[in-house]
Amino acid sequence: METTQTILTVGTEEPISWKQSFLLGLQHLLAMDVYVVPFIVALTVGFSASQSAILIQSTFIAAGIATIIQSGLLMKMPVAQGASFIPIGAIAGITLANGGGMEGWGAAMGASFLGAIVVTILGFTGLFHKFIDSFVPSAVGGTIIFCVGLSLMPAAVNDNIYNSAVGSIGQNIFLALITGAIMIGCSILGNHSSKSGRIFRIASVITALFAGSILAGFMGMLDLTSVAEAKWFSMPQFIFKDFTFSFDFSAIVTMLIIYIVLIAETTGTWLAVSNVTNTPLNKDSINRGVIGEGLGCMTAALFGTTPVTGYSSNAGIISITGIASRRVFLAAGGLFIVFGLSGKLSALISSVPSAVIGGVFALVCGVIAMSGFQVLKQEQIGQKETYVVSIPILLVVALTFLPTDYLDTLPTMIQYLFGSPIAIAALTAIILNKVLPQN
Repeated sequence: METTQTILTVGTEEPISWKQSFLLGLQHLLAMDVYVVPFIVALTVGFSASQSAILIQSTFIAAGIATIIQSGLLMKMPVAQGASFIPIGAIAGITLANGGGMEGWGAAMGASFLGAIVVTILGFTGLFHKFIDSFVPSAVGGTIIFCVGLSLMPAAVNDNIYNSAVGSIGQNIFLALITGAIMIGCSILGNHSSKSGRIFRIASVITALFAGSILAGFMGMLDLTSVAEAKWFSMPQFIFKDFTFSFDFSAIVTMLIIYIVLIAETTGTWLAVSNVTNTPLNKDSINRGVIGEGLGCMTAALFGTTPVTGYSSNAGIISITGIASRRVFLAAGGLFIVFGLSGKLSALISSVPSAVIGGVFALVCGVIAMSGFQVLKQEQIGQKETYVVSIPILLVVALTFLPTDYLDTLPTMIQYLFGSPIAIAALTAIILNKVLPQN
Protein backbone atom coordinates (compact mmCIF):
# COMPACT_ATOMS: atom_id res chain seq x y z
CA MET A 1 0.00 0.00 0.00
CA GLU A 2 1.30 3.45 -0.90
CA THR A 3 1.89 5.94 1.89
CA THR A 4 1.02 9.62 2.07
CA GLN A 5 3.38 12.44 2.95
CA THR A 6 3.50 13.13 6.68
CA ILE A 7 5.53 15.98 8.19
CA LEU A 8 8.07 14.24 10.43
CA THR A 9 10.61 16.05 12.58
CA VAL A 10 12.62 12.86 13.11
CA GLY A 11 12.38 9.81 10.81
CA THR A 12 12.37 6.17 11.87
CA GLU A 13 16.13 5.67 11.48
CA GLU A 14 17.35 9.16 12.40
CA PRO A 15 19.52 9.51 15.51
CA ILE A 16 18.09 11.02 18.68
CA SER A 17 19.70 11.18 22.12
CA TRP A 18 18.72 8.57 24.70
CA LYS A 19 17.75 11.33 27.11
CA GLN A 20 15.19 12.64 24.62
CA SER A 21 14.19 9.10 23.70
CA PHE A 22 13.20 8.21 27.26
CA LEU A 23 11.20 11.43 27.64
CA LEU A 24 9.39 10.82 24.36
CA GLY A 25 8.98 7.13 25.13
CA LEU A 26 7.32 8.05 28.40
CA GLN A 27 4.54 9.94 26.64
CA HIS A 28 3.84 6.91 24.44
CA LEU A 29 3.66 4.75 27.56
CA LEU A 30 1.36 7.19 29.38
CA ALA A 31 -1.09 7.39 26.49
CA MET A 32 -1.45 3.61 26.04
CA ASP A 33 -3.62 2.62 29.04
CA VAL A 34 -1.86 -0.75 29.16
CA TYR A 35 -2.97 -1.42 32.74
CA VAL A 36 -6.69 -1.41 31.81
CA VAL A 37 -6.83 -4.90 30.27
CA PRO A 38 -5.20 -6.79 33.18
CA PHE A 39 -7.35 -4.80 35.63
CA ILE A 40 -10.56 -5.85 33.82
CA VAL A 41 -9.44 -9.47 33.53
CA ALA A 42 -8.46 -9.63 37.22
CA LEU A 43 -11.89 -8.33 38.24
CA THR A 44 -13.66 -10.77 35.93
CA VAL A 45 -11.88 -13.90 37.18
CA GLY A 46 -11.97 -12.83 40.82
CA PHE A 47 -8.28 -12.25 41.52
CA SER A 48 -7.32 -10.69 44.84
CA ALA A 49 -5.91 -7.16 45.05
CA SER A 50 -2.34 -8.48 45.31
CA GLN A 51 -2.85 -10.84 42.35
CA SER A 52 -4.30 -7.97 40.31
CA ALA A 53 -1.27 -5.79 41.06
CA ILE A 54 1.11 -8.57 40.05
CA LEU A 55 -0.84 -9.17 36.82
CA ILE A 56 -0.54 -5.47 35.94
CA GLN A 57 3.22 -5.59 36.58
CA SER A 58 3.60 -8.70 34.43
CA THR A 59 1.67 -6.98 31.64
CA PHE A 60 4.02 -3.98 31.74
CA ILE A 61 7.08 -6.24 31.51
CA ALA A 62 5.63 -8.36 28.69
CA ALA A 63 4.67 -5.19 26.79
CA GLY A 64 8.20 -3.83 27.21
CA ILE A 65 9.92 -6.99 25.99
CA ALA A 66 7.46 -7.34 23.08
CA THR A 67 8.00 -3.69 22.07
CA ILE A 68 11.77 -4.16 22.01
CA ILE A 69 11.41 -7.40 20.02
CA GLN A 70 9.12 -5.79 17.46
CA SER A 71 10.63 -2.31 17.10
CA GLY A 72 14.28 -3.19 17.65
CA LEU A 73 14.80 -6.70 16.33
CA LEU A 74 12.09 -7.91 13.96
CA MET A 75 9.63 -5.56 12.27
CA LYS A 76 11.97 -2.60 12.89
CA MET A 77 9.14 -0.07 12.71
CA PRO A 78 8.04 2.30 15.49
CA VAL A 79 5.39 -0.02 16.94
CA ALA A 80 4.60 -0.25 20.65
CA GLN A 81 3.06 -3.44 21.99
CA GLY A 82 0.47 -3.56 24.74
CA ALA A 83 -2.24 -5.81 26.15
CA SER A 84 -5.00 -6.41 23.61
CA PHE A 85 -8.67 -5.99 24.52
CA ILE A 86 -9.76 -8.76 22.13
CA PRO A 87 -8.84 -11.80 24.30
CA ILE A 88 -10.44 -10.50 27.54
CA GLY A 89 -13.61 -12.60 27.27
CA ALA A 90 -11.79 -15.71 26.06
CA ILE A 91 -9.08 -15.58 28.75
CA ALA A 92 -11.66 -15.04 31.50
CA GLY A 93 -13.94 -17.76 30.13
CA ILE A 94 -11.14 -20.34 29.87
CA THR A 95 -9.93 -19.52 33.38
CA LEU A 96 -13.36 -19.89 34.97
CA ALA A 97 -14.23 -23.01 32.92
CA ASN A 98 -11.08 -24.73 34.20
CA GLY A 99 -11.74 -24.17 37.89
CA GLY A 100 -10.71 -20.54 38.29
CA GLY A 101 -7.75 -19.36 40.35
CA MET A 102 -4.19 -20.05 39.23
CA GLU A 103 -5.16 -23.54 38.02
CA GLY A 104 -7.65 -22.10 35.53
CA TRP A 105 -5.20 -19.33 34.70
CA GLY A 106 -2.63 -21.98 33.77
CA ALA A 107 -5.06 -23.42 31.20
CA ALA A 108 -5.62 -19.96 29.69
CA MET A 109 -1.89 -19.27 29.51
CA GLY A 110 -1.14 -22.72 28.04
CA ALA A 111 -3.67 -22.14 25.24
CA SER A 112 -2.31 -18.62 24.70
CA PHE A 113 1.26 -19.93 24.45
CA LEU A 114 0.39 -22.59 21.85
CA GLY A 115 -1.63 -20.08 19.82
CA ALA A 116 1.35 -17.72 19.80
CA ILE A 117 3.54 -20.54 18.43
CA VAL A 118 1.11 -20.94 15.51
CA VAL A 119 1.28 -17.18 14.83
CA THR A 120 5.09 -17.34 14.81
CA ILE A 121 4.99 -20.21 12.31
CA LEU A 122 2.73 -18.13 10.04
CA GLY A 123 5.45 -15.47 9.98
CA PHE A 124 8.27 -17.91 9.27
CA THR A 125 6.38 -19.54 6.39
CA GLY A 126 5.53 -16.19 4.82
CA LEU A 127 1.85 -17.07 4.39
CA PHE A 128 0.54 -13.85 5.91
CA HIS A 129 2.44 -11.45 3.65
CA LYS A 130 1.07 -13.27 0.58
CA PHE A 131 -2.39 -12.60 1.91
CA ILE A 132 -1.61 -8.89 2.40
CA ASP A 133 -0.05 -8.52 -1.06
CA SER A 134 -3.05 -10.10 -2.75
CA PHE A 135 -5.93 -8.72 -0.72
CA VAL A 136 -4.97 -5.28 0.69
CA PRO A 137 -4.57 -2.62 -2.03
CA SER A 138 -4.55 1.07 -1.14
CA ALA A 139 -8.35 1.49 -1.09
CA VAL A 140 -8.70 -1.40 1.35
CA GLY A 141 -5.71 -0.27 3.42
CA GLY A 142 -7.00 3.29 3.70
CA THR A 143 -10.41 1.98 4.75
CA ILE A 144 -8.86 -0.19 7.45
CA ILE A 145 -6.79 2.72 8.81
CA PHE A 146 -9.88 4.97 8.89
CA CYS A 147 -11.86 2.24 10.67
CA VAL A 148 -9.07 1.83 13.25
CA GLY A 149 -9.40 5.47 14.28
CA LEU A 150 -13.19 5.41 14.11
CA SER A 151 -13.55 2.25 16.22
CA LEU A 152 -11.38 3.67 19.01
CA MET A 153 -13.30 6.95 19.35
CA PRO A 154 -16.23 5.59 21.41
CA ALA A 155 -13.83 4.03 23.93
CA ALA A 156 -11.88 7.28 24.15
CA VAL A 157 -14.98 9.36 24.77
CA ASN A 158 -17.45 6.99 26.44
CA ASP A 159 -15.20 4.81 28.60
CA ASN A 160 -12.60 7.40 29.53
CA ILE A 161 -14.71 10.53 29.83
CA TYR A 162 -18.47 9.94 30.11
CA ASN A 163 -18.26 6.79 32.27
CA SER A 164 -15.18 7.66 34.32
CA ALA A 165 -15.30 6.34 37.88
CA VAL A 166 -13.98 9.64 39.24
CA GLY A 167 -15.79 12.98 39.23
CA SER A 168 -19.03 14.08 37.60
CA ILE A 169 -19.60 13.91 33.85
CA GLY A 170 -19.33 17.70 33.66
CA GLN A 171 -15.98 17.69 35.46
CA ASN A 172 -14.66 14.94 33.21
CA ILE A 173 -15.73 16.72 30.01
CA PHE A 174 -14.09 19.94 31.25
CA LEU A 175 -10.89 18.09 32.18
CA ALA A 176 -10.76 16.29 28.82
CA LEU A 177 -11.37 19.52 26.88
CA ILE A 178 -8.62 21.40 28.73
CA THR A 179 -6.17 18.49 28.30
CA GLY A 180 -6.93 18.21 24.59
CA ALA A 181 -6.68 21.99 24.12
CA ILE A 182 -3.24 22.03 25.79
CA MET A 183 -2.01 19.28 23.44
CA ILE A 184 -3.34 21.11 20.36
CA GLY A 185 -1.86 24.40 21.60
CA CYS A 186 1.57 22.85 22.13
CA SER A 187 1.46 21.21 18.70
CA ILE A 188 0.52 24.47 16.95
CA LEU A 189 3.10 26.43 18.92
CA GLY A 190 5.79 23.93 17.98
CA ASN A 191 4.91 24.09 14.28
CA HIS A 192 5.04 27.90 14.20
CA SER A 193 8.12 28.39 16.37
CA SER A 194 11.78 28.40 15.49
CA LYS A 195 13.72 25.16 15.32
CA SER A 196 14.45 25.32 19.05
CA GLY A 197 10.74 25.75 19.71
CA ARG A 198 9.84 22.37 18.20
CA ILE A 199 10.07 20.95 21.74
CA PHE A 200 6.47 22.15 22.20
CA ARG A 201 5.27 19.85 19.43
CA ILE A 202 7.57 16.98 20.40
CA ALA A 203 6.46 17.00 24.05
CA SER A 204 2.84 17.99 23.39
CA VAL A 205 1.37 14.69 24.61
CA ILE A 206 3.31 14.41 27.87
CA THR A 207 2.80 18.13 28.56
CA ALA A 208 -0.96 17.74 28.15
CA LEU A 209 -1.07 14.62 30.34
CA PHE A 210 1.02 16.27 33.07
CA ALA A 211 -0.95 19.53 33.01
CA GLY A 212 -4.24 17.63 32.96
CA SER A 213 -3.19 15.58 35.98
CA ILE A 214 -2.20 18.74 37.89
CA LEU A 215 -5.58 20.29 37.07
CA ALA A 216 -7.30 17.07 38.18
CA GLY A 217 -5.45 17.36 41.48
CA PHE A 218 -6.85 20.87 42.07
CA MET A 219 -10.31 19.53 41.18
CA GLY A 220 -9.98 16.71 43.73
CA MET A 221 -9.95 14.04 40.99
CA LEU A 222 -6.39 12.73 41.43
CA ASP A 223 -6.07 9.86 43.91
CA LEU A 224 -2.48 8.86 44.78
CA THR A 225 -3.36 6.54 47.67
CA SER A 226 -2.40 3.39 45.75
CA VAL A 227 0.96 4.98 44.87
CA ALA A 228 1.75 5.64 48.53
CA GLU A 229 0.82 2.08 49.53
CA ALA A 230 2.70 0.29 46.72
CA LYS A 231 6.21 -1.11 47.09
CA TRP A 232 9.14 0.36 45.20
CA PHE A 233 10.30 -3.04 43.97
CA SER A 234 8.35 -6.27 43.53
CA MET A 235 8.65 -9.26 41.24
CA PRO A 236 6.07 -10.18 38.59
CA GLN A 237 4.67 -13.68 38.17
CA PHE A 238 6.42 -16.22 35.94
CA ILE A 239 5.88 -19.72 34.60
CA PHE A 240 6.83 -22.56 36.99
CA LYS A 241 7.27 -20.05 39.85
CA ASP A 242 3.67 -18.92 40.29
CA PHE A 243 1.72 -21.10 37.85
CA THR A 244 2.16 -23.94 35.35
CA PHE A 245 0.74 -24.46 31.88
CA SER A 246 -2.08 -26.92 31.37
CA PHE A 247 -3.59 -27.76 28.00
CA ASP A 248 -7.28 -28.06 27.20
CA PHE A 249 -8.36 -28.76 23.60
CA SER A 250 -11.36 -26.41 23.54
CA ALA A 251 -9.28 -23.66 25.16
CA ILE A 252 -6.60 -24.04 22.49
CA VAL A 253 -9.15 -23.86 19.65
CA THR A 254 -10.67 -20.79 21.27
CA MET A 255 -7.32 -19.01 21.46
CA LEU A 256 -6.51 -19.89 17.83
CA ILE A 257 -9.70 -18.07 16.81
CA ILE A 258 -8.68 -15.14 19.01
CA TYR A 259 -5.28 -14.93 17.35
CA ILE A 260 -6.84 -14.86 13.88
CA VAL A 261 -8.86 -11.82 14.95
CA LEU A 262 -5.80 -10.35 16.67
CA ILE A 263 -3.66 -10.53 13.52
CA ALA A 264 -6.45 -8.97 11.45
CA GLU A 265 -6.61 -6.09 13.91
CA THR A 266 -2.86 -5.57 14.28
CA THR A 267 -2.63 -5.31 10.48
CA GLY A 268 -4.59 -2.09 10.81
CA THR A 269 -1.98 -0.80 13.26
CA TRP A 270 0.85 -1.64 10.89
CA LEU A 271 -0.91 0.10 8.01
CA ALA A 272 -1.48 3.19 10.17
CA VAL A 273 2.17 3.32 11.31
CA SER A 274 3.37 2.70 7.75
CA ASN A 275 1.25 5.60 6.53
CA VAL A 276 2.31 8.20 9.13
CA THR A 277 6.01 7.28 8.88
CA ASN A 278 6.11 7.03 5.07
CA THR A 279 7.51 3.49 5.41
CA PRO A 280 6.00 1.06 2.87
CA LEU A 281 5.10 -2.38 4.19
CA ASN A 282 7.08 -4.96 2.23
CA LYS A 283 7.27 -8.74 2.30
CA ASP A 284 10.09 -8.94 4.84
CA SER A 285 8.65 -6.39 7.27
CA ILE A 286 5.26 -8.11 7.31
CA ASN A 287 6.81 -11.54 7.90
CA ARG A 288 9.02 -10.18 10.67
CA GLY A 289 6.02 -8.38 12.15
CA VAL A 290 4.01 -11.59 12.39
CA ILE A 291 6.96 -13.40 13.97
CA GLY A 292 7.39 -10.51 16.41
CA GLU A 293 3.68 -10.63 17.26
CA GLY A 294 3.96 -14.35 17.98
CA LEU A 295 7.11 -14.02 20.08
CA GLY A 296 5.60 -11.13 22.03
CA CYS A 297 2.49 -13.18 22.85
CA MET A 298 4.67 -16.15 23.85
CA THR A 299 6.55 -13.84 26.21
CA ALA A 300 3.26 -12.61 27.66
CA ALA A 301 2.13 -16.18 28.34
CA LEU A 302 5.42 -16.98 30.08
CA PHE A 303 4.86 -13.98 32.37
CA GLY A 304 1.30 -15.14 32.97
CA THR A 305 -0.52 -12.30 31.24
CA THR A 306 -2.81 -11.78 28.26
CA PRO A 307 -1.64 -11.51 24.61
CA VAL A 308 -0.01 -8.27 23.48
CA THR A 309 -0.40 -6.52 20.16
CA GLY A 310 0.55 -3.30 18.38
CA TYR A 311 -1.29 -0.21 19.64
CA SER A 312 -2.84 2.06 17.01
CA SER A 313 -2.77 5.09 19.31
CA ASN A 314 1.00 5.38 18.90
CA ALA A 315 0.59 6.07 15.18
CA GLY A 316 -1.50 9.10 16.08
CA ILE A 317 1.09 10.29 18.59
CA ILE A 318 3.82 9.99 15.93
CA SER A 319 1.74 12.16 13.60
CA ILE A 320 1.12 14.77 16.33
CA THR A 321 4.71 14.98 17.63
CA GLY A 322 6.49 14.36 14.33
CA ILE A 323 8.88 11.91 16.04
CA ALA A 324 9.04 8.44 14.45
CA SER A 325 12.45 7.30 15.70
CA ARG A 326 12.61 3.62 16.62
CA ARG A 327 14.95 4.55 19.46
CA VAL A 328 12.01 6.25 21.19
CA PHE A 329 10.10 2.96 21.10
CA LEU A 330 13.09 1.00 22.39
CA ALA A 331 13.22 3.49 25.27
CA ALA A 332 9.48 3.02 25.82
CA GLY A 333 10.04 -0.75 25.96
CA GLY A 334 12.76 -0.26 28.57
CA LEU A 335 10.49 2.01 30.61
CA PHE A 336 7.73 -0.59 30.48
CA ILE A 337 10.10 -3.11 32.05
CA VAL A 338 11.26 -0.65 34.73
CA PHE A 339 7.68 0.27 35.60
CA GLY A 340 6.77 -3.42 35.66
CA LEU A 341 9.41 -4.12 38.29
CA SER A 342 8.19 -1.29 40.52
CA GLY A 343 4.74 -1.49 42.05
CA LYS A 344 4.94 2.20 42.97
CA LEU A 345 5.74 3.36 39.44
CA SER A 346 3.10 1.17 37.83
CA ALA A 347 0.57 2.49 40.37
CA LEU A 348 1.60 6.05 39.44
CA ILE A 349 0.85 5.37 35.78
CA SER A 350 -2.54 3.87 36.57
CA SER A 351 -3.44 6.88 38.75
CA VAL A 352 -3.58 9.30 35.79
CA PRO A 353 -7.30 10.24 35.60
CA SER A 354 -9.10 8.54 32.73
CA ALA A 355 -10.62 11.84 31.58
CA VAL A 356 -7.11 13.24 31.09
CA ILE A 357 -6.14 10.24 28.98
CA GLY A 358 -9.46 10.47 27.14
CA GLY A 359 -8.80 14.07 26.15
CA VAL A 360 -5.56 13.05 24.44
CA PHE A 361 -6.77 9.67 23.18
CA ALA A 362 -9.85 11.10 21.43
CA LEU A 363 -7.68 13.49 19.40
CA VAL A 364 -5.23 10.69 18.58
CA CYS A 365 -8.13 8.61 17.23
CA GLY A 366 -9.12 11.49 14.97
CA VAL A 367 -5.56 11.79 13.67
CA ILE A 368 -5.48 8.05 12.85
CA ALA A 369 -8.81 8.28 11.02
CA MET A 370 -7.53 11.23 8.98
CA SER A 371 -4.44 9.21 8.00
CA GLY A 372 -6.78 6.67 6.42
CA PHE A 373 -8.73 9.46 4.74
CA GLN A 374 -5.51 10.81 3.20
CA VAL A 375 -4.85 7.41 1.62
CA LEU A 376 -8.40 7.20 0.28
CA LYS A 377 -8.18 10.76 -1.09
CA GLN A 378 -5.53 9.58 -3.56
CA GLU A 379 -7.79 6.83 -4.91
CA GLN A 380 -10.29 7.00 -7.74
CA ILE A 381 -13.55 6.41 -5.88
CA GLY A 382 -15.99 4.70 -8.22
CA GLN A 383 -19.16 2.78 -7.42
CA LYS A 384 -17.22 -0.31 -6.31
CA GLU A 385 -14.89 1.68 -4.05
CA THR A 386 -17.88 3.49 -2.53
CA TYR A 387 -19.18 0.20 -1.14
CA VAL A 388 -15.70 -1.08 -0.21
CA VAL A 389 -15.23 2.02 1.95
CA SER A 390 -18.72 2.74 3.27
CA ILE A 391 -19.91 -0.72 4.33
CA PRO A 392 -16.93 -1.42 6.66
CA ILE A 393 -17.42 2.04 8.24
CA LEU A 394 -21.10 1.26 8.78
CA LEU A 395 -20.19 -2.09 10.38
CA VAL A 396 -17.71 -0.41 12.76
CA VAL A 397 -20.44 1.93 13.99
CA ALA A 398 -23.05 -0.85 14.20
CA LEU A 399 -20.81 -3.27 16.10
CA THR A 400 -19.49 -0.59 18.44
CA PHE A 401 -23.01 0.15 19.63
CA LEU A 402 -24.27 -3.45 19.52
CA PRO A 403 -26.02 -4.05 22.88
CA THR A 404 -23.98 -6.27 25.20
CA ASP A 405 -27.09 -8.20 26.23
CA TYR A 406 -27.64 -9.28 22.63
CA LEU A 407 -23.96 -9.99 22.00
CA ASP A 408 -23.91 -12.40 24.96
CA THR A 409 -26.67 -14.51 23.36
CA LEU A 410 -24.63 -15.20 20.21
CA PRO A 411 -22.35 -18.25 19.69
CA THR A 412 -18.93 -17.86 21.29
CA MET A 413 -17.04 -17.63 17.99
CA ILE A 414 -19.37 -14.87 16.77
CA GLN A 415 -18.86 -13.01 20.05
CA TYR A 416 -15.09 -13.04 19.53
CA LEU A 417 -15.43 -11.71 15.98
CA PHE A 418 -18.05 -9.06 16.77
CA GLY A 419 -15.98 -8.01 19.78
CA SER A 420 -13.43 -6.57 17.34
CA PRO A 421 -15.10 -4.07 14.96
CA ILE A 422 -11.69 -3.40 13.35
CA ALA A 423 -11.23 -7.06 12.41
CA ILE A 424 -14.75 -7.32 10.97
CA ALA A 425 -14.29 -4.08 9.02
CA ALA A 426 -10.95 -5.27 7.63
CA LEU A 427 -12.32 -8.65 6.54
CA THR A 428 -15.40 -7.01 5.00
CA ALA A 429 -13.32 -4.51 3.00
CA ILE A 430 -11.07 -7.32 1.75
CA ILE A 431 -14.00 -9.53 0.70
CA LEU A 432 -15.95 -6.72 -0.98
CA ASN A 433 -12.88 -5.63 -2.92
CA LYS A 434 -12.55 -9.16 -4.31
CA VAL A 435 -16.17 -10.09 -4.99
CA LEU A 436 -17.63 -6.81 -6.32
CA PRO A 437 -17.22 -6.24 -10.09
CA GLN A 438 -15.04 -3.32 -11.11
CA ASN A 439 -17.87 -1.65 -13.05
